[in-house]
Amino acid sequence: MTKTMRAAVLREPGPPENLQLLDLRVPQPRPGWVRIRVTAFGINRSDLHLRLGYAEGVKFPIVPGIEAVGVVDDAPGTDLRAGQQVAAVLGGMGRAYNGGYAEYTVVPRGAVIPFSSSLPWEILAAVPETLQTAYGSLTIGLDLGPGQSLLIRGGTSALGFATAALAKDIGATVLSTTRQPGRLDQLAEHGVDHPVLDRGAVAADVRKILPDGVDRALELVGTPTLPDTLAATRVHGTVCFTGMLSNKWSIPDFYPIDYLPRGVGLTAYSGGAADLPAAVLQRFLDRIADGDIDLGPTRVYRLDDIRQAHSDIENNHVSGKVVVITDPA
Repeated sequence: MTKTMRAAVLREPGPPENLQLLDLRVPQPRPGWVRIRVTAFGINRSDLHLRLGYAEGVKFPIVPGIEAVGVVDDAPGTDLRAGQQVAAVLGGMGRAYNGGYAEYTVVPRGAVIPFSSSLPWEILAAVPETLQTAYGSLTIGLDLGPGQSLLIRGGTSALGFATAALAKDIGATVLSTTRQPGRLDQLAEHGVDHPVLDRGAVAADVRKILPDGVDRALELVGTPTLPDTLAATRVHGTVCFTGMLSNKWSIPDFYPIDYLPRGVGLTAYSGGAADLPAAVLQRFLDRIADGDIDLGPTRVYRLDDIRQAHSDIENNHVSGKVVVITDPA
């Protein structure tokens, strides 16, 4: 096999120009780790946080990327075989060790989820981390059930679209927000029952639809909108804090009795590959292939265009998932 590979390396936090395409040695897996020939990877908001300098405990330079899809190249001491399709998700990728922005990556077996699909790689790359977070938020974070209502704050993000699709599959009524009037129809086209224009506050509009408030709410924007999301939720309802599209995640001088509405629960979700069973990933890939479910729009870039992809995300020029193809062939 080739001894070198192309990789996008972040030399230090800063603008997109700090991402450099370099030739690196192909990494060698130790027992219990898996080398994956990466065919495509998704870009996530946490990658943007890393580039902007918000991530803690990271040693630079580093190859970013908290997810990737491809095929097993070598997997000593594991149950995986060469040529097997896999997704790698979290587990320290792009933080504790080099991640998915490369033609090869090496990750621990626990971060790898096997699957089998004939879907194009750009579609496969849009699924794993987004599905893992959406699935974990709805199950572990919110325990969403059929017949309940769900508000998604930040609905035109990749995670927002995926959560809406999963919630509809569960049998919930979905309300989802966007700050851009032109994207309201896009939400409706992807199954949202009640698209809501976010002018900074949505609680009053939500309660026009559901006077008692929603049963469950997923906060993807961050702490600036969290109080209003809590205000849109009914007594004995629950809000799950999962995303930070605003890049703001702390609450100065937090005083719970004053901050939290009476009787409304607040929880949070973060997780890893273990929260997305292989059977769940396979089921949803199969349903995507059958046309039964749609996880939202996808914008595809080449590895050569990694800086442009980051710039477009940072400037909110794209909705849905951003995917990078490492092997155009």
